[in-house]
Amino acid sequence: MKLYKDFNISKNHKKSIILIGNFDGVHLGHQRLFKLANTYKKKFNLKIGVLTFEPMPKMFFNKNFKNFRISNVKQKNVILDNLGVDFIITKKFDKKFSAIKSDFFIREILSKKLEAKYIFVSNNFRFGNKREGDVKQLIKNEEKYHYKIVKPQPLILNKKVISSTYIRSLLEKGQLKKTNKLLSRNWSIEGIVQKGRQQGKKIGFPTCNIDIKDYVIAMPGVYAAKVKQKNSNKSLKAIANLGYRPTFNQKKILLEVHILNFSGNLYNKYLSVEFTKFIRKEKKFKNVDQLKKQIQSDLKVAKKS
Repeated sequence: MKLYKDFNISKNHKKSIILIGNFDGVHLGHQRLFKLANTYKKKFNLKIGVLTFEPMPKMFFNKNFKNFRISNVKQKNVILDNLGVDFIITKKFDKKFSAIKSDFFIREILSKKLEAKYIFVSNNFRFGNKREGDVKQLIKNEEKYHYKIVKPQPLILNKKVISSTYIRSLLEKGQLKKTNKLLSRNWSIEGIVQKGRQQGKKIGFPTCNIDIKDYVIAMPGVYAAKVKQKNSNKSLKAIANLGYRPTFNQKKILLEVHILNFSGNLYNKYLSVEFTKFIRKEKKFKNVDQLKKQIQSDLKVAKKS
């Protein structure tokens, strides 16, 4: 799969199927979309390309959306590769790009630069300066620019539209089982192990500390987890604490992971932490002994998960 940072794509990627969107989390709704795109790929012998933006436009326009992502760029690209995508254009979303006119986007980018044949967009897709462009405008220009718009219906399960927004809300409520089902995989956070205050080590439970960066803040609490090192398929059982460590008066959200039956130095290593089960909410303990007792109990649950 080829990765591009701009619209100057190679000749063999022009005249392709283009899917436009954030695709945050690449959930079941997105997966159904790519399944449909693959039927077009086979039928018309075309390549599949994704046009996405960094930072996500919502995060660019609203600086309060710091912890927002279900998956990071690297994770998203790996999943899209597995779904049959041939190339991804990750366009930097900045003030200049946000100011371009909608007709310019259609004429100069979709038509001239990409020469798109089929364009997959959601019904509420907006683009161009002050979100002036919409799906109606794209459809109106189909004949003029020789492309066809495909508007797949959203996936609805149990009367709920499956969206990234819905999945974020599930994570925030601690509904991990439901989240993992809608992602068709375990939700995970990836990051580099940093040196912390070593409080876990002092009480007999050494942890890997990972900065969660822009990831959505799931329900603070304790989770059963599986940990993988970069370029390794071997997963190790672990217990993860995502929270503010109220017993130690910590103010910043932190992911701490204690790997079961493991000894070794993982500082500066890139880890993937898969969340398999929500064990309990975070709470403040009167003293360290109470905390240690609770961790022993949590570990029993994690071992069985």
